[in-house]
Amino acid sequence: MKIHIQTLDFTPRQSLLDLVNEKVGKLEKFSDRIIESRVTLRVEKADKRDNKMCEIRVVIPGNDLFAKKQSESFEEAIQKATETLERQIKDWKEKLRS
Repeated sequence: MKIHIQTLDFTPRQSLLDLVNEKVGKLEKFSDRIIESRVTLRVEKADKRDNKMCEIRVVIPGNDLFAKKQSESFEEAIQKATETLERQIKDWKEKLRS
């Protein structure tokens, strides 16, 4: 699976990129049909503290799965988004079986 990471309006630390690769890479164990994942990280221009946004699109033949989460830190937003995608992949696999 290829992982494409795009950051908007900031330069990421290498540790953040490593975390994205680790968390998103784990999604591959739920399905071997995942072609690629596109991750977008950005800082929203807002007065709120939870202005870190993570969007992940998982490309699977037939349809894409998508999760968008906002939090106070990128690490937390990435965690929430990957957990959501885990559930979506499991649901998608159940639909294929039936």
